[in-house]
Amino acid sequence: MATEPSVEDLLDALDAVAADGWYPAVDVRRPWSTANPQITGEFARPDAIRPYLRRELAALMKAGADVSVRASRPALRFDDPAFFDALDEDRVDLRTKKLFLFGPERMALSLDRLAHYTGTPAERFQRHILFTNYAMHVESFRERFPDAEGPSRPGVQMPAWHHAAPDGTGVSLVNIGVGPSNAKTITDHLAVLRPDTMVMIGHCGGLRNHQALGDFVLATAYQRADHVLDEVLPLDIPVIPNHRLNTVLLDSLDAASARYRLGVVHTTDNRNWEFNQRRTLAMMKSARCIAVDMESATIAANGFRYRIPNATLLCVSDKPLHAEFKLTAGARAFYEASKRHHLDIALTALDRVRRDYPDGLPNQELRAADEPLLGADQTR
Repeated sequence: MATEPSVEDLLDALDAVAADGWYPAVDVRRPWSTANPQITGEFARPDAIRPYLRRELAALMKAGADVSVRASRPALRFDDPAFFDALDEDRVDLRTKKLFLFGPERMALSLDRLAHYTGTPAERFQRHILFTNYAMHVESFRERFPDAEGPSRPGVQMPAWHHAAPDGTGVSLVNIGVGPSNAKTITDHLAVLRPDTMVMIGHCGGLRNHQALGDFVLATAYQRADHVLDEVLPLDIPVIPNHRLNTVLLDSLDAASARYRLGVVHTTDNRNWEFNQRRTLAMMKSARCIAVDMESATIAANGFRYRIPNATLLCVSDKPLHAEFKLTAGARAFYEASKRHHLDIALTALDRVRRDYPDGLPNQELRAADEPLLGADQTR
């Protein structure tokens, strides 16, 4: 009597098919499902998401699903005209239940782009990802984790460092620089890795008089004036942080006796919004915003689009409405005083997420009626 393949056997088979120049397909048969008993999905470079696939396929098999692997079709080259057409997400048939959120062409391109933008192979990324918009957080991260692997070459656009742990449960830090364009670009591509969390730990302008430089801001909602996702995610769609992740961050702030405020973060694509204030100030006041930055709402919006639990923990570096601007003389002292404290609070929260939610944070609030199977409650 033939034995059922183990999860590792299936993962090895996926890698072998991909190494032979094919897109591997995973066929899942769920005897208990009446609506979608059989679902198939194609992958590219499955080794890049091996820990994620291990977790998800193991859950399916534990629930009683039959899982098999086969070669689907020859993998397309990047210079094949058909490859470009296959990247168009607008062509996805939303009526068909999918196994995975992305097609193999999209996976292949994003994995390649991650190496290009961050200077590190996609396989190095961990399940928990921090974003910063300043190099000083990178300095603290490397001091905290001397073994962290960084870019293999200088001058990359969004350098990343990775503190590895078993099954990819460590943490990666990406310096995305300034602005919503970079924030969208990196989260578009990181989404194919299906990370467990994404947390923005950058700086912001504090908008309330009683905020002090160095105070923290834990976002509870966002006002989107970044414009980079308006075509694919209309502004009338609410975007909020993950409740459980925010709760853990709040506990971490309290444990550190940190000063903080909770509220709405205004994200703009105009670094010099102070030069044309009227409309921006009216928006901020109407939403009761407590901080302004250039990346957080973009990361949150793409987190919503791609079903990734996310949150924002910012540090007030200036107060533009109260004559405390970010000027060169005081900036360095502020950065040195705040960088380690900020990172420690975020890492403490991620340690708890890793401990309390080893299979990933529940994300029911991010999922739609036609969601892909992987990442869902496997018994449905």
